[in-house]
Amino acid sequence: MSLFRVWQITQFELTRLFATKRGLLALAAFAMVWFMIFKYLIAEAVPFLSGPMFKDIARQVAGGIGFQELISWPEAEFAIYWVISLYCFPLFSLFVSSDQTVGDRQRGTLRFLSLRSTRDEILLGRYLGQLLIVAILIVSTVLATLLIMSYRDPALFSNGLLLGLKLSIQLTLISMPFIALMAFLNIVTSSSRLSIVMAILLFTLGSAVIAYFAHYIPFIDVLFYAFPGEQIADVAGQKNTFFVDWLLPVVQSVGWLFISIVALRKRAL
Repeated sequence: MSLFRVWQITQFELTRLFATKRGLLALAAFAMVWFMIFKYLIAEAVPFLSGPMFKDIARQVAGGIGFQELISWPEAEFAIYWVISLYCFPLFSLFVSSDQTVGDRQRGTLRFLSLRSTRDEILLGRYLGQLLIVAILIVSTVLATLLIMSYRDPALFSNGLLLGLKLSIQLTLISMPFIALMAFLNIVTSSSRLSIVMAILLFTLGSAVIAYFAHYIPFIDVLFYAFPGEQIADVAGQKNTFFVDWLLPVVQSVGWLFISIVALRKRAL
């Protein structure tokens, strides 16, 4: 495997997003959605949480759902950002990475690419490209949150910078297996839309089926650990998290990528 060819494919993914009209339109839509989140959720919710009238109520509600640690953060903007991003970016990752290889397979260009790169290089290059795109978007939203927080209280900038770096790494780790799952679904489906449909069915119908059979075969519930995002509920409160909570998405990503490599090697282009 050539790391140089993998990096070239990764760079092409960045070019498709940041240097094409379609990609720039997608970025504009992403920016508008987050502008609304910053304006009406993050910026407006902080005074609500800090106000003397609602502060006790917010603490009681947060404690009831396991978010007591977040309420105690001086960087209140990041607390709200974390809760929103924790569920938004994994979902966003499914959509943004829904066309890693299936589009090229439909157009016949995947066969052309395989003449100059191995299938493994194409798969890993596309995966790393999508992961880098998501990481860049995560960092951009973290920086925007940092600016909003610093405008409210400049004294929080240094602590907020470290916290933003931490949250960026955590959100990127959480998003990794979602992109790897879409890499696999791109191989077994015939279109990017069908890949998204299959992902939705996997997280809804698939989890329901496993939960049903787990009543009769207790050890079968271990299959839940193959689902990306299984640990989200455990890390959402940012309290008493363990190393395994952050190792799990890495293991899931490696597992789904391995299955994808095996499937792509056997699939006709």
